Amino acid sequence: MVSLAERRRAAEHLERTFAVSERRSCKVVEIARSTKRRPSGRTDELELVAAIHRLSERFPRFGYRKIFDRLRQEGWRVGRERVRLLRRQEGLRVPRKGPKRRRCGTSTTGAVKALSPNHVWSYDFVADQTVDGRTLRFLTVIDEYTRRGLWIECARHLTSVDVIRVLEQLVELHGAPSIIKSDNGSEFVAKAVQEWIQNRGIDARFIDPGSPWQNGHNESFNGVFRDGCLNRWLFESVREAREASEAWLLEYNEERPHGSLGGLTPVSFFERGKNQEREAA
Repeated sequence: MVSLAERRRAAEHLERTFAVSERRSCKVVEIARSTKRRPSGRTDELELVAAIHRLSERFPRFGYRKIFDRLRQEGWRVGRERVRLLRRQEGLRVPRKGPKRRRCGTSTTGAVKALSPNHVWSYDFVADQTVDGRTLRFLTVIDEYTRRGLWIECARHLTSVDVIRVLEQLVELHGAPSIIKSDNGSEFVAKAVQEWIQNRGIDARFIDPGSPWQNGHNESFNGVFRDGCLNRWLFESVREAREASEAWLLEYNEERPHGSLGGLTPVSFFERGKNQEREAA
């Protein structure tokens, strides 16, 4: 305990929990009774700390940058560095992950940069399992320009038929993309899938084998999905996994600030682009 606020809280905790006197609790935490009784005069900071705790409990895998973006969305006027210091002081830092592996090799195909919504979609599979050890597979589809997660399909097994069904639903909802990007998985290179894509005038792009960095946007999305959902919950059934992934996708699109979008959520970024188009027209 370093700050006076921490010592005050510790003394109050001792009094409530162990029914000791104020004199005794203040002696234990080494603080004067007059100091404990004196109001801190920083009610705004106390409210800010409470807000940081609330957001950190709701989004346990958010770092201080995303907590700062969420506070800014809620109308708080506070610096990002102040949020970082308060989170450290309150012991709310997210545990560090292991060291990142160095990237091996270089891309041998030209990068395709999304220039507008619905320009480039990318999709991939993520594997997990239920508590009984049985397989779970998730098909994730994203729009690379807005970073929106368009769909997460969950089942024990997913085939090329399931890929076509999901794509048909998404094209009906959002229209056909110009480019769709994936790895060389058997479900994606299947003849039926390729015929479906060609018949709708979509350009299919495949990354080089063993080159996941060429599909970086979807790999990043899948990493956040695993960290924020799959590693957080245990699933007893496919239904539970579907409900959890659907809830997470809604949170990702509408509540999670995205660093590459200037701290906006994917839905906010998409809506801002639509508003700008209407104003320009």
